[in-house]
Amino acid sequence: MSTYNSLSDLDLNLLLRDGDENAFAEIYHRYFKVLFIHAFKRLKDEEEAMDVVQDLFEFVWSKREQLEITTKFSSYLYAAVRNRIFTLGLRSDRKIRYLDSLKEFIDKGEFLTDIKIREWELTALIEKEINALPPQMKKVFEMSRKEGKSHKDIASELGTSEHTVRTQIKNSLRILRSRLGIIVYLLFLLNQNRY
Repeated sequence: MSTYNSLSDLDLNLLLRDGDENAFAEIYHRYFKVLFIHAFKRLKDEEEAMDVVQDLFEFVWSKREQLEITTKFSSYLYAAVRNRIFTLGLRSDRKIRYLDSLKEFIDKGEFLTDIKIREWELTALIEKEINALPPQMKKVFEMSRKEGKSHKDIASELGTSEHTVRTQIKNSLRILRSRLGIIVYLLFLLNQNRY
């Protein structure tokens, strides 16, 4: 191996392409430390710098037959480290932005999903109780609350008095209040424009 340390980068590269492990070991020993220092200065993280340089050497060995290095070997390695650091930075920035947006989405999504589920459950409960009203009372109630018709219009359409319509609505609200409980009833009244 002592003869390898006197070889030029070009000679080492040619031997490397032929799969010479000693040539690879010489390249590794010749450049690892300076590449690590170069990576560490940029990353300010010893472990990441070590990973970048190790990954680069793994790549060099695995692609040794395809590598077309037209510059000095050292220039190629420095550029490769710089590019890997840049890519790592982009990935890291993207990852941070992605994780932040994902967290925000999940936070909002869970909240909205929970609200929607409760709203659907509440709507289903209210609909169930409305459907349980006596038929005529249900019809009057739905014409008033769901269709938004006035007492006068309902009375005219059903051929009954406004007093009867008012009484039917009052009785249906009393029944719903007793069946649904005061909180659900108040929520219903607050959201009655939706029904």
